[in-house]
Amino acid sequence: MFRKLLTLIVFLVAMTVVSGNLFAEDPATVPTDTITQEETGHSSHGEAVHQELPYWTVLPFVAILLCIAILPIASHTTEHWWENNNNKLIIALGLGSISFVVLLVYGYGHAISHTIFFDYVPFIILLGALFFISGGIVVKGDIQATPLNNTLYLLIGASIASFIGTTGASMLLIRPLLKTNSERKHVVHTVVFFIFLVSNIGGSLTPLGDPPLFLGYLKGVPFTWTFNLLPEMLFASVILLTVYFIWDTLAYKKEKKADIARDIKNAVPFSIEGQVNFIWLFGVILAVAFLNSNYIPQIKETPSLGFIREAVLIVLIIASKLSTKEEFRKFNNFTLHPIQEVAYLFIGIFITMIPALVLLEAHGKELGITERWHFFWATGIFSSVLDNAPTYLTFGSLASGILTPPGAEALTLGQFIGNVQAEEILKAISVGAVFMGANTYIGNAPNFMVKSVAEENKVKMPSFGGYLAYSMTILVPVFILITFIFFV
Repeated sequence: MFRKLLTLIVFLVAMTVVSGNLFAEDPATVPTDTITQEETGHSSHGEAVHQELPYWTVLPFVAILLCIAILPIASHTTEHWWENNNNKLIIALGLGSISFVVLLVYGYGHAISHTIFFDYVPFIILLGALFFISGGIVVKGDIQATPLNNTLYLLIGASIASFIGTTGASMLLIRPLLKTNSERKHVVHTVVFFIFLVSNIGGSLTPLGDPPLFLGYLKGVPFTWTFNLLPEMLFASVILLTVYFIWDTLAYKKEKKADIARDIKNAVPFSIEGQVNFIWLFGVILAVAFLNSNYIPQIKETPSLGFIREAVLIVLIIASKLSTKEEFRKFNNFTLHPIQEVAYLFIGIFITMIPALVLLEAHGKELGITERWHFFWATGIFSSVLDNAPTYLTFGSLASGILTPPGAEALTLGQFIGNVQAEEILKAISVGAVFMGANTYIGNAPNFMVKSVAEENKVKMPSFGGYLAYSMTILVPVFILITFIFFV
């Protein structure tokens, strides 16, 4: 299992090195004043003057996102076919190859290598590190499933999601939560609120928390800037935890006395094993926060030095492997399937989204999305039905197109910082992507993972439409309040 993860990472790095050498443009043919470097030392997707891309070049991007949204729910046959990660890879590489060829024809070969090398590889290595290291932490126990205990559990989960990632927190905590509530009959609402708070909204405060914020970090947004999202996170979390406590109190009164008695009898205090992995998780936080051009100025002149961070993350994965008993991951039913799924799909997403990003930067002002609340809802709606990570970048590019003066080079996300108007728009995009990724099962990767684990534990989760009813009833009113309080 561990060898597969390392093999995947090594393959991705080797692939991007080859693509960078193969498709890098001759420096003599690229105007030097059009080459940009992100503040992190990672290059942007647009470096030179190319042929203008036609609008149809976004079709592979639309197609891959529609596959993610539709194939898992279209029919039992497509659902079964989609469960195989190799089939996801076929779709990703097939559609990615179309964009690959089109981009080469229109003169964007260098953009491909930059996107894969400086965005995709760091993105996957960070997720892999958080996923693998958190998989070595075992939380055992079965406390009483009272409304107060469940509410505190959700609060703790939401609090740590920003620091070990929504994926890491979800996979670490969902099984103990289900074990705690195993004696109760009314459990579905608890899992739904877990997805709202732990798998999404709780990941708002750092680039480690949610994939969109990490992509922003790779584009130059400072590590600590996302702490600015704390007011929105606290506002949403307090409302949702209050609603959950009231809901669970009413549900608890409906439980049979025999089930409550069994829950009390089976209570076992929580215990944690594999604590050494908290050291490695702290190492991940330090690596992401400090191994960048803000603390290593040489990275700006030599972007490849930025991969010191990725090298450290791989070392931390190895440290976790060597210092953790294999039985801990077996206890967690840990497999590489989820991270392989993300790696396979996102290689296609990152390539096919290049035309969308380029077009949005060039024509963003024509779309009429100009106000903060426009960006909040537009980013959020697309994040609900598509993956929130590429949606974040897409609307970031749209904002760049609007904010960039005519004839000037497009602003990077890192250059938004220090500009009051740009920062407020970036905040709206960030909150929309992270929060509204909770609206559907497909809005954020951990959502489906939590659903699958719950169903493995005999919890009958709502259908796609049933879950949507929960989010429309509970989340949308909260988002309307956030709009008027923070973005109007």
